Amino acid sequence: MVLPQGEVIVTDELDVQSEADLPTLTYKLDWERGRVTGKIDRRDAMEQAIYKVLRTKRFAHLIYSDDYGFENMIGHERLFVQGELPRRIKEALLQDERITELRNFRLDFEKDEAFVSLTAITIYGDVDVLREAVPYV
Repeated sequence: MVLPQGEVIVTDELDVQSEADLPTLTYKLDWERGRVTGKIDRRDAMEQAIYKVLRTKRFAHLIYSDDYGFENMIGHERLFVQGELPRRIKEALLQDERITELRNFRLDFEKDEAFVSLTAITIYGDVDVLREAVPYV
C-alpha cells in the first residue's frame, strides 16, 4: 500500500458545489426491451432512479447496499399492507439525498395489487409516480 508523503496544505480556496450542481448523467434504461438506449440527466435521471428503487428487491443483490431497494409486501394481509406500505416506500426513496420529500401519497387496492401514486420532491424538480403496482398477496 502506498501512502502519501509530504505535507497536506489546506487553503481557503476550496470550491464547494451544491448537490444540485453535481452530475447525475446516467444510462437510460429501456425496461421493456431490457437494454440501454442512451443517456439521461437531472430530472429524467431522478424519475428513472425512483422507478428502479421501487423495482429492486431489497437485500437480494450483492451489488447494492442493504439500504437500497424496496421490501416487497408479498404474503401480507391487506390491512397490514395499508399501514406498512407508505413507510416502506418512504424509507426506500428517502435514502437518495436528492429526494427531499414525498407528497400526495395515495394508495388504492385492486384484487391482489396495491397501486401507489405520489410526488417526489427532488433537487431537480418534482417527479410524479402515477399508479405504480405493488403486489402483496
